[in-house]
Amino acid sequence: MITHRALRRFLVCVWLLVVAGGIFLFFFRRDALHNALSDATSASFVAAAALYFAFGCLRGFTLIPSTTLVLLAVPFFQPAPLFALTLVGILISSTSIYFFAEALHLDEVFAALHGARLQRLKRAMSRYELPVIVAWSFFPLAPTDLICYACGVFGVRFWKCLVGVAVGEGAICGIYIFLGDSLLRTMGWR
Repeated sequence: MITHRALRRFLVCVWLLVVAGGIFLFFFRRDALHNALSDATSASFVAAAALYFAFGCLRGFTLIPSTTLVLLAVPFFQPAPLFALTLVGILISSTSIYFFAEALHLDEVFAALHGARLQRLKRAMSRYELPVIVAWSFFPLAPTDLICYACGVFGVRFWKCLVGVAVGEGAICGIYIFLGDSLLRTMGWR
């Protein structure tokens, strides 16, 4: 029989492997990611969309911002499909992180490392859960994945977490995607 401790260790190992792989690809093989996406878009939209969607769903475990993936994809996709793929990928990634945080009991880890900050965030979220999630998700320098971890740890209702992430990330990604497309059209690159 698998114990809770063994399951936690296994999940931590899986998470570390995903993070290490994502970081390796992002920092040392970024050109390979760009080439794979470029090749996929020239082959077919379905293949490119599937590759982008897979990256979008797994990106959250690496704590790499969605902005990176969005800005990389803007030249290759039309804005509406890119927005839909991005938002669905972010919501799947956020769902995984939310439930992953709860399964690993990350509240113990956060409390030990950042007790005072954790209490401030907990107080703010106890009064203004949805506005805090929306603002955090919208702010470009705050990793949305961390608020999803916090929501899982604090026991914020799942639907509230997803609605907040959808509104905040939807707004900022919409700005990036549609403004980026307009800039590409203005410069004659599309």
